[in-house]
Amino acid sequence: MRSDQVLSNQKPAVVFIPGGIMPAEMAYGPLLKAIGDQIRPVTKELEVYAGDVLAPDYGLDKEVEGIRKVADAEGFERFNLVGYSAGGASSLAFTARYPERLLSLALIEPAWIGRIAPEDAKDWEWINQLMKLPADERMREFQRWQMLPGVEPPALPIPAGEPPAWMKKRPAGLIAFMQAFNTYQLDTRRFKLLRGPVYFALGSLSTRYYARAAKTLGGLFADLQVEEYVGRSHLDPPHRTEAERFGKAMLALWKQD
Repeated sequence: MRSDQVLSNQKPAVVFIPGGIMPAEMAYGPLLKAIGDQIRPVTKELEVYAGDVLAPDYGLDKEVEGIRKVADAEGFERFNLVGYSAGGASSLAFTARYPERLLSLALIEPAWIGRIAPEDAKDWEWINQLMKLPADERMREFQRWQMLPGVEPPALPIPAGEPPAWMKKRPAGLIAFMQAFNTYQLDTRRFKLLRGPVYFALGSLSTRYYARAAKTLGGLFADLQVEEYVGRSHLDPPHRTEAERFGKAMLALWKQD
């Protein structure tokens, strides 16, 4: 084996899963540019958007097996997993199913953590009702919910002009995720089987739903670190807007393997 191949194989293997609003290349492009060639990265799109139309039998099992298949295809026996929002929820489901495959887990405000705290019950009920609104109104109100009361959502980095094709599936994707979260049985007891470190990125301007999620997960994982990003929110997360800082945090996490 050539020396450059040996060095390549020593680099951390990382799978990145985006959220439900924008594709992986847009979501993780700034971060991957900041990290450079220090890792072996794979950006994976969510399975919910894999076809031209949303699959009627969609569930989180599809996301879990999608992550496994892409890791197998890359030859990643064990790897580091990074998930944001719906991708974070999918990453948690993967962790519960295959904890032995992970070296570490990084979560950027996962949309769902397998249980709804009593203080979140009204919010969750409201979001379910929100899914019945017309598409444009649904997306607008969903974005407002992501923020602290009184804080306006930041503008998303959507290309100008005619909306790209991927945007058309996003409103329906939100409904599919909510249905999946409401029906999936996540065995959070298996989180303790992950022996590697867990990192949770939290925006100071995000709804406190995510701060409560971080606290809950702190009691479910053996080793969880929470880092707050002041002035950031769920809609301008650190992997896009503070790529240098977030990248350094990830490189430090991956060195703990």
